[in-house]
Amino acid sequence: MHRKLTITLDDEVYRGLHHTVGRGGISRFIGDLVRPCVVTGNRLEAEYRVAAADAEAEQEVLEWIESRVDEALD
Repeated sequence: MHRKLTITLDDEVYRGLHHTVGRGGISRFIGDLVRPCVVTGNRLEAEYRVAAADAEAEQEVLEWIESRVDEALD
């Protein structure tokens, strides 16, 4: 079942959502971000899910790991 919710966002966030996610995907985007924080009973799992959803941070981690491989072989 789905419920309708009205939220208030500042203009910059609203425009960013429309630009990044698109008009039809905002509810799903917000639901996917919020779900791990409010649905699961495992707080650590929720934090990992939120972190994994941050594509930019994930890319930085992968680059950091890959840049250190040759150092470990010395």
